[in-house]
Amino acid sequence: MQGLGNDFVVFRGPMNITGEQIVKLCDRQSNIGADGLLIVTKLENNSVKMEYWNADGSAAEMCGNGLRCVARYAVDNNLVKPGEFTVDTPVGPLKVTCTNTSEVEAQIGLVKVDPKSTTLQETTFYIASVGNPHAITFVDNVDAAPVKIVGPLIENDKHFPNKTNVEFVEIIDNSHLKLRVWERGVGETLACGTGMVAAVIVANQLGKVDLPAEVEANGGTAKIWLDSEGYARMRAPAEAVFIAQAEI
Repeated sequence: MQGLGNDFVVFRGPMNITGEQIVKLCDRQSNIGADGLLIVTKLENNSVKMEYWNADGSAAEMCGNGLRCVARYAVDNNLVKPGEFTVDTPVGPLKVTCTNTSEVEAQIGLVKVDPKSTTLQETTFYIASVGNPHAITFVDNVDAAPVKIVGPLIENDKHFPNKTNVEFVEIIDNSHLKLRVWERGVGETLACGTGMVAAVIVANQLGKVDLPAEVEANGGTAKIWLDSEGYARMRAPAEAVFIAQAEI
C-alpha cells in the first residue's frame, strides 16, 4: 500500500514477525520493498489494531501515512464499516474516517513542541513529538536542502537517544509549505505523515502559517489542521498498490 508515496507491506493479523523478516520483506532489491511494514488486526466495536515497523526492523511509535493505509485496508477488507472508526495504535486510540473515496482522514496525534530552538550541526532545529520524535528546520529552498547529508547526522545525534525523524521545510505562503524528510530507520522518503503534521504545527506556532495548511511532499499533498479535541488531523489519499498471497 502507499500513502503519498510512503509505501508499506501490509499483513492481516494477528501474527508474529521478526525484525529479520521485516528487513527482508522491505528490501527493495531482493523482495517486495517498502518504507515499513504494517499488521492490521480486527478488534471489537468496529475498530482495528495497528502495528508498525520501519524498514530496518525497528518498531516505531507512530506513522501517519501508515495509519491512513491501515484505515483503507480495514474498509477494503470488511474489517470495519465505512465511515468513522477507531484504530488502536501504540500511542493510543485515534479516530479515522474512510469511505469509498481515495482520501482518508485521520487523527495523527497530539503534537508537543519544545518552545526553544536547538542548534545542531550549526543549524537551527525545532523539536516536536507526535508520539514519535521530529527535528524540524526551515530552509529557503527545500529542493536544494542537504537532506541526505544533514538528515542522518541529526537522526543519530546524541540529543535523540531513540534517534529522530528530520524535516526540512520551505514556507511558500501562509497556508502552504513544502517538505522533504529523512525518516528514522528508513532514509529519505517521499512523505512522512507525522513529519508533515509536526512541520505544520511548529510553523503555525512560530506564526509562519495559518491552519488549515497544505503540505507538499515529493509524494503528494496533504491537508493538516487541529480538530476540536486538539488532535492534529490529516487528509490525503491512501491505496493498495498490489495484493498477493505471501509466506514468510
